[in-house]
Amino acid sequence: MSFSLPVGRETERGLKTNNVKLAPPISSPYTLIMPNAERIAEFLLNLGAVRLSPSEPFTWTSGIKSPIYCDNRMLYSHPDARSFIVDALVARVKTLHVTPDVIAGTATAAIGWAALVADRLDLPFIYVRAKAKEHGAKKRIEGDMNPGKHIVVVEDLISTGGSSISTVEALREEGQGFVTDVVAIFSYEMSASQEAASGARVKLHPLTGITTLTDVAVGQDRITKQEADLVRYFTKDPEGWKK
Repeated sequence: MSFSLPVGRETERGLKTNNVKLAPPISSPYTLIMPNAERIAEFLLNLGAVRLSPSEPFTWTSGIKSPIYCDNRMLYSHPDARSFIVDALVARVKTLHVTPDVIAGTATAAIGWAALVADRLDLPFIYVRAKAKEHGAKKRIEGDMNPGKHIVVVEDLISTGGSSISTVEALREEGQGFVTDVVAIFSYEMSASQEAASGARVKLHPLTGITTLTDVAVGQDRITKQEADLVRYFTKDPEGWKK
């Protein structure tokens, strides 16, 4: 995915073009340091938020056969895991290069996580719909937001990066905000998400990812090393994985 840069002027926080603020170019769309990645992967596996089945794949709504299924909403029902993950999300936000003015969640799965993070940080909270409402103000952003604010997006899951980048674009265009970072619980580490993030000039900050999770799953004897390799290969070529 690309994000074109119309002529504009540079600001101290990045590029401001036609009232849409963009981040400066970044060297890599993913952060490399993920504290507590193994512990969070254990929560995901032990509580059934992530399920692995290389031999009997799941079928996504797109028709793609997948060895992994993720539903991080399962974590909301477990206070210990929920608190640990919110703490980790908050800690990640605090390490970012710019202090946010607003926390935004992607609808619907990440609304709760973003609200919890905003509450811990005593910051305003908004969320972004997948598409604009067909009635009323016909907007995507829900909540009270002033232009020119620096916003951090909270996601529950990053797969191709499509929903994350769509949220970022809505916040820049409709919200007239400045967005450089997406913090998430889990990432499939797909190349498509990295390309989308680079094109949109944002950095992705997952708490844990498929590489760590499959290592933990092997250590727990949930899958073999060969099966772990199959799961990881899926993230490289999801459409061709089972062909």
